[in-house]
Parts: sequence; structure tokens; C-alpha cells
Amino acid sequence: MASTNKLYEQDYSAWARRQIELLSKRRFADLDIDHLVEELEDMGRSERNELESRLTILLAHLLKWQFQYAALSERWKEFKGDSWRSTIIEQRDRVAKRLQKSPGLRAELAALAAEAYADAIGLASKETGLHPEVFPPDCPYAMEQILDDAFFPESSV
Repeated sequence: MASTNKLYEQDYSAWARRQIELLSKRRFADLDIDHLVEELEDMGRSERNELESRLTILLAHLLKWQFQYAALSERWKEFKGDSWRSTIIEQRDRVAKRLQKSPGLRAELAALAAEAYADAIGLASKETGLHPEVFPPDCPYAMEQILDDAFFPESSV
């Protein structure tokens, strides 16, 4: 076990290959259980964090669309929000792919969206220059709308 701990600290890739080899050979007693548990927990956190990050960006762009799009398109006739639309589409695709790869995250989706919304307000505020209080304190979009490729909120301006 001491050599496994040392390998984990010195060469993570070699440690991972060794754990795979031990699992394949069903040599469970030789596994580095503590680090395996830690790595599996980290994997779950990483997937959850990625999903929350995608939701933050998606929600920020939906807020920008709702609270700034009309003002910008009136000021600049050529402004169509193409980059915002692209980001919304891309983030929806990435959220859908993450949920496809990790369907268990679907049960956490509403909670993650609620967590992401506070960060989305901050991001939208920084990117638009609008005061954070302009945005609703709670997410104004239903989960179905957030994930719906056809949904783009109507202007609140």
C-alpha cells in the first residue's frame, strides 16, 4: 500500500493504469481504495461543476437577451445578437450532452440551476453594465424553457 500511495503522489497516470490492471485481474485487496474513493468523488464533483458552469453561462446570456437585447438592437440597427444566440445554443448543447453522459445529474438539475442563477446575475451585470437589481432575484425561467432550443425570452425593457 505504501508503494501505491507513493505512486499516486508521484505519477498519477501510472497509478491509474495500475489500478485498472488490478481491477481487471480482480486483485481487490491490492487496490488503493482510499485514493480510488477520492478520485470517484472528484469525478462526480467535476461533472456537477461543469454542468453548473454551463448553466451559469446559459442563464447569463438568457438574461442579457431579455434585459439588454432590445436596447442594443434599437441603438444599433445591425445588432442581431448573433453571438449571444450562438452562446445560448452552444451551452444548451453542452448541457444536453453532459446530461446524456451522466443522466444521474438530471435529478440535481433544478438545484444546480438555482445555484448557477446567482452567478449568472453577476456575470450578466458585469457584461451589460446593468445593476444586478435589474434582474429578478429568482430565476424567471422554467427548466423546460432553459433547455428548450426554441426559447428566447421576450424583452423586459
